[in-house]
Amino acid sequence: MSSTHTGGADATAAPIAFRELLPSPGGADADPAAAYAYPGDLDRPWVRANMVASADGGAIGPSGRSRDLSSAPDRRVMGALRALCDVVLVGAATARVEGYGPVRVRRAWEGLRAGRPRTPAVAVVSRSLDLPEALVTEAPADARTLVFTTSDSPAQRRRAIAEHADVVVVEGVSVTPAHVVNGLAERGLYRVLTEGGPHLLAEFVAAGLLDELCLTLSPHLLGSGAPRIVAGGPDTPGAPDQASAQSTPVRMAHLLEAQGSLFARYVRE
Repeated sequence: MSSTHTGGADATAAPIAFRELLPSPGGADADPAAAYAYPGDLDRPWVRANMVASADGGAIGPSGRSRDLSSAPDRRVMGALRALCDVVLVGAATARVEGYGPVRVRRAWEGLRAGRPRTPAVAVVSRSLDLPEALVTEAPADARTLVFTTSDSPAQRRRAIAEHADVVVVEGVSVTPAHVVNGLAERGLYRVLTEGGPHLLAEFVAAGLLDELCLTLSPHLLGSGAPRIVAGGPDTPGAPDQASAQSTPVRMAHLLEAQGSLFARYVRE
């Protein structure tokens, strides 16, 4: 999941050198915005995940948040990913734990967001509608928060949220990845960045709807017990109803390094 909800880089931020290890070893001063550019001429939503993990595979640090694993280079990459996307997609539990609010405007993003709102919208999936109030009420008018929920969610809370955010109500007991992708496509939001959490990411992997994984490997060891970047099997509370039916091949599009952290971009074959 994202390491913090306020990510991004100001124009005054200290310079960080990213070294390219693959596909061109030895490349210096790689530009994250160029390295993580979305495919051109998209005719459907392209779903990219940005997650961080320790060297031994843990996704949550001692505080219960992923930000324990973050670093200045990780935050710089997350800022570039947010600047490039149309919408940041997140699960409700992650929004609560990580303290999500609307993505803040960054002057450094202006050139990357030409012709679009100055900041991407946030889309959140929630059955209970237990969401951070700032995420619902403080988004700018041109990047309103988008809430995907079910028809059996609390009606009074749904009406209250609809006064400030765009609400998509799905019939049935759960919001599936297909519901989310179709809803974003209807709004022309094709460059999708999901920041987890592990349950939401597991659902997209199981549904075959994750196009790309951007994984930060943090130079920390967490030991046993730390959750992975995807949830457990179908019996795990909050996990998808069905486990992935097969292994999904991916290729490494690039590997960068900065200050001891590795930044891998995997694209589905």
